[in-house]
Amino acid sequence: MTFQRTLVTSALPYANGPVHIGHLAGVYVPADIYVRYLRLKGENVLFVGGSDEHGVPVTIRARKEGITTQQVVDRYHQIIKDSFEGFGISFDVYSRTTSNTHHQLASEFFRHLYDNGKFVEQTSEQFYDPETQEFLTDRNIRGECPRCHAAGAYGDQCEKCGATLSPDELINPYNAINGNPLTKKETKHWYLPLDQYQEWLEEWILQEHKEWRPNVYGQCKSWLDGGLRPRAVTRDLDWGIPVPIEGAEGKVLYVWFDAPIGYISNTKELCDAHPEYGNWETWWKDPSTRLVHFIGKDNIVFHCIVFPTMLKAEGSYILPDNVPSNEFLNLEGDKISTSRNWAVWLNEYLVDFPGKQDVLRYVLTANAPETKDNDFTWADFQARNNNELVAIYGNFVNRALVLTKKYFDGKVPAAGTFNEYDQTTIAEFQNVKTEVEKLFNDFRFRDAQKEAMNLARIGNKYLADTEPWKVAKTDMERTATILHIALQIAANLSIAFEPFLPFSSAKLRQMLSMSEL
Repeated sequence: MTFQRTLVTSALPYANGPVHIGHLAGVYVPADIYVRYLRLKGENVLFVGGSDEHGVPVTIRARKEGITTQQVVDRYHQIIKDSFEGFGISFDVYSRTTSNTHHQLASEFFRHLYDNGKFVEQTSEQFYDPETQEFLTDRNIRGECPRCHAAGAYGDQCEKCGATLSPDELINPYNAINGNPLTKKETKHWYLPLDQYQEWLEEWILQEHKEWRPNVYGQCKSWLDGGLRPRAVTRDLDWGIPVPIEGAEGKVLYVWFDAPIGYISNTKELCDAHPEYGNWETWWKDPSTRLVHFIGKDNIVFHCIVFPTMLKAEGSYILPDNVPSNEFLNLEGDKISTSRNWAVWLNEYLVDFPGKQDVLRYVLTANAPETKDNDFTWADFQARNNNELVAIYGNFVNRALVLTKKYFDGKVPAAGTFNEYDQTTIAEFQNVKTEVEKLFNDFRFRDAQKEAMNLARIGNKYLADTEPWKVAKTDMERTATILHIALQIAANLSIAFEPFLPFSSAKLRQMLSMSEL
């Protein structure tokens, strides 16, 4: 079908630490590239982001630092937001899940599903600390690994042997915060019955969305083949959105349930404050809106199975048209690890490499983990900067502008008659435009950037072959034509690279005295 508008969301980063290059490569640069491309085409697009501020890890950090949980999320929300702004991630709105708008909308969403009988209630025994009188999440429980017998394995995973665990499997489980031994206690929770939507999901994903990336389609198929089970939407915690029903005191909405609703609440917050963006419900409930989620592979299940089931159960929302998820980016051959501080943090990069945001955007796109995990190395960073951005892109722009300054006092010369070689060159860069757009539409940004760089290659070859510095000695009219074409290529270069190198493209447009695109 033909869509009238596109709503683009990017995964909400978790506000218990800064963001790193893995986040940028996996989610935010690809999303920004796509949004900038749609804006260049004059399409109606909205780019929604925000910080995910509920859940357990922020409470753990707050306890360790002796500050409030709100202080933790306030600090990291600002660091993350500033980092994205520094890298030109052009959100229309970047809000947070502790906002009043989000609390109200998430509560209403839950209540609507509850009132319409969409949840199932289950009572189960869960680990409980009698001393602190609190139920513990999987990540808050530690014990001996039943596989490798390492001490201090988490309730969801052993970091030594990599085994996926459940807290019930741990030997001698204890509270990870204070070391207290644990008991079991009954508690009631509400569950989203994913199993009831299994048949619909199989039809919607496996039959109607075969165009999704193989990694996305494959992971969804694996989950569906294994059979879906009900998933809890509430938790026994004191940090989060209170469950808005009687008998649920001391319980909050599970963070995986409330976080994706943040896309909706952030859209509402923007539209309520800025009516020029239209009604938020048009962006989320009108079938002529196209919804695209940009995420990392660890979020595929939530965005392709869980969140669509929530939207389907509610009944009035559109569903995602595409979910272009990337794989993971490694650093110097090793998995990026926040706990080991093995990462390149964006806020630190902005300080250490001032004015070099586009270099990192370029390198991360060139190495984008679109189909498999990929690796970032500083040697490759240096090589791509020197051998591609400087030697190809920068070299062409410099030659075209310096020669124009030398022979025509910096004014764009009028073109004379185009010869056969001129026409061949013009046809080549028209072909680049067609190919780049095709790759953008297929979410193949790595290849699109490579193809865009061919414009600069065409420009360099054209100047090398025509040698305007020699022609200028005998034929200024021909020199004018050559440089006129070279400047047109440079102008096209500033457009083609706007999604990839926004800062450099703006600088180049300024050099060329181009109006806004």
